[in-house]
Order: sequence, then structure tokens, then C-alpha cells
Amino acid sequence: MKIYRPDGRCNASGEKVRAARERAGLSQEQLAAKIQLAGLSITQKAISRIETGDRVVADYELQYLADALGVTVYHLLSIEE
Repeated sequence: MKIYRPDGRCNASGEKVRAARERAGLSQEQLAAKIQLAGLSITQKAISRIETGDRVVADYELQYLADALGVTVYHLLSIEE
């Protein structure tokens, strides 16, 4: 399967994830731990790859990321709410 990479990125949410994480004062490891406690197995490395656009983000993962960061999925996707 070929992955479409607009602007060289595998996802549309990585930059927003990074900005929200930094605003929340969390490290990548702390964010991964928070998401793990919510029930999704994810590592610091996966968070890093999401933020740099090197990893595809599954739709169900967006909700875990949004909840852990205190934002909406719409925010992570840069969609007007």
C-alpha cells in the first residue's frame, strides 16, 4: 500500500499534537504514559514519529491524543469547530 504524503508528512495532526503537548507542559514520554493509562499502547518513539509526520495516525488514536492533551480531534486536524 502506498501512503500519500502531502508536504512529506504521513499525517495531518503531528504539528498540532506537538504544539498542544508543549502547551500542556508534557514531554513525549509523559504524553505516552498518559495515553497508556487511558488504555492505548503507545510509546514515546511513536509520539515522536507522529509529531515529525513519519507515522500514520489511526482514527481511534486521534481521540486518545485529543483527550490526553485536553483538545478536540477537530483541533488536531485543524478543522473549524
